[in-house]
Amino acid sequence: MGGTKTAIGLIDAATLSLLANHTIPTRRTMGGATVLQDIHAQLKSMKNRATLAGRTVRGIGLAVPEIIDPEGRITSGSVIPQWHHLAVTELLGTVAPVCVEADVRAAAFAEATLGAGQGLSYYVYVTVGTGISYSLVRDGMPVTGTRGGALNIGTSVLADFPDNRVHKSHQLVLEEIASGPALVKKYVAGGGTATRAEQVLTAAQDGDLLATDVVEAGARALGTSIALLINLLDPEAVIVGGGLGSADTIFWSSTVSWARRRVYSDAARTLPILQAKLGSDSGVIGAGLIGLLNGSPSRRS
Repeated sequence: MGGTKTAIGLIDAATLSLLANHTIPTRRTMGGATVLQDIHAQLKSMKNRATLAGRTVRGIGLAVPEIIDPEGRITSGSVIPQWHHLAVTELLGTVAPVCVEADVRAAAFAEATLGAGQGLSYYVYVTVGTGISYSLVRDGMPVTGTRGGALNIGTSVLADFPDNRVHKSHQLVLEEIASGPALVKKYVAGGGTATRAEQVLTAAQDGDLLATDVVEAGARALGTSIALLINLLDPEAVIVGGGLGSADTIFWSSTVSWARRRVYSDAARTLPILQAKLGSDSGVIGAGLIGLLNGSPSRRS
């Protein structure tokens, strides 16, 4: 699940390949109950599709853009309203056994198993799209944290600048500068016309000065935040995914450049900064893998 769209996929247990992938809008403005009903209907449809093909659905992996605690409980409702209060697993469990995981950890697990994280023992995965978050991966397992919150980078206040003239402060929040919706919002506020981040990136590529400024500001903030993760965690590599993060654009190249400038240690400045091998499918593939395991890898012994 994402803030704007949800992918429902079918993963083959033997080959771990994506057999089917269907995308629907995440209608969160209609409320969390509507989103839940939408997904329930799609899961039933996907199960019927599998049955007609002679297959059996073993489990459902549900990857959501919320905080998921070490026991697999949804503990926040900041993106999908009220999902921490709704009977999500109970309803979806009528289709097949359900395991819930944070979307970034599901994607990080997919990259560790099938993607750019193969062969790495200690790396950071960063996802950039409608939102921005990260997961530390050790020996192929995403690190959950004590309360499941080892993922908050996009929504954390990175700096707070007081403005005594208006008795307020200006907070620096990564998602308000470098996420897909942020690029669109800032471009439109400056007089540009766009509804999707891809349009802003195309305008920048074509030499639009406003779009270039917006993209560069977002890349600087994202690159600086990636450098912060490198400085704090000292990983052997960083993998960047999500719809915006896995696209090969000037946003990507500028992000990598800023990250390397902001890394403190000379020894770490040249570490691999890679794009996700599975691209924007990392999340749905990771969810499917977790469904096949009938449990999140971070909660398995």
